[in-house]
Amino acid sequence: MAEISTQLAIGALVLWCLIAVAATAVRLPGTWLILGGALLYGWWAEWVGVGGWIIAALVLCAVVAEAAEMFASVVTARKAGASKRAAWGGFIGAFLGMFLLSFLVPIPLVGTMVGALVGCFTGAMIGELSSRREVVQGTKVGFFSALGFVIGMVTKMAIAAAMAGLLVASVVFTSDVAEIPPAGEAMQVEAPAD
Repeated sequence: MAEISTQLAIGALVLWCLIAVAATAVRLPGTWLILGGALLYGWWAEWVGVGGWIIAALVLCAVVAEAAEMFASVVTARKAGASKRAAWGGFIGAFLGMFLLSFLVPIPLVGTMVGALVGCFTGAMIGELSSRREVVQGTKVGFFSALGFVIGMVTKMAIAAAMAGLLVASVVFTSDVAEIPPAGEAMQVEAPAD
């Protein structure tokens, strides 16, 4: 019976990790959801498979993922010669566009992603135009800011997937699930001695 509950718990953890990685695609805190799932599973399993090293690695990965997502568009915009206003405009525009277009284009993920990209581009371009009033430079900065946004998002999703893989592998390889006989095989039960 304990093996079945362990299998169910691992299955729930895998599902939770998949949802968290998908949540990362729409700029939700998927990396932190994976860490939360690790803590919850660790508590349930009395920290078998989820020790201090795994938790520390997941925290480090989550922090790196957040930093990569936040600063990728700012860094690429600055490489394109963006002003500070443009960098912040792209950052703020991504969030505004994500929320506004999520309602206007009610297609899950698509509306959010398109909104974030359009908002990032528009915010960076408006910020640059308000600073330098050069349309070509503003467009270039907007493009590079949107490109950086995509790079940051892909990086964060890759880190979230790696976190999920690390967590699930650690749990599976340290659990008793490997000792459970495959379905269809009869278990040997000894009759009690009289």
